[in-house]
Amino acid sequence: MEVIRSDEIIAFENSGVISRQLIFPENSNSERVAITKVSMPPGTINPRHAHESSEQIWVALEGHGLLMLSEDQTLEFQAGDVVRFSENEIHGFHNTGNVDFVYLSVMSPPLNFRTAYEREWSA
Repeated sequence: MEVIRSDEIIAFENSGVISRQLIFPENSNSERVAITKVSMPPGTINPRHAHESSEQIWVALEGHGLLMLSEDQTLEFQAGDVVRFSENEIHGFHNTGNVDFVYLSVMSPPLNFRTAYEREWSA
C-alpha cells in the first residue's frame, strides 16, 4: 500500500498551468498509472502534443474550453465530460472560459511530466 500525503504532492507550473502530481514515478511505485490534477487559468493553452507510448484520460471537473486536436480541429469540452486519447493521438486544450479549467489526467503506463514543465510552452 502507498499513501501520498497532500504535503508530499509536487506541483509543476508552466505558462500558468499548474499540474499536481498525485501519483507519478517520483512518488509512487506504480508501473500502470499516473494521476495528475491540472488547473488552467482562463485564456491559457496546453499546446497540442502526443504521448508516444501512453494513453491518457481526462475527466473535466470544473470549467470549459476547447480540446485542440490534430489538423487544427477543436471540440467543446466541459465539466462532467470525459475523453480518452490513444497513444500518439494529438491533443491539447485552450481554456476559453472565464474560470479555471480543472481536470484529472489518468495516464497508462505512467510518464514523468517534470521535463515537459521545465521547458517553455508555445501554442
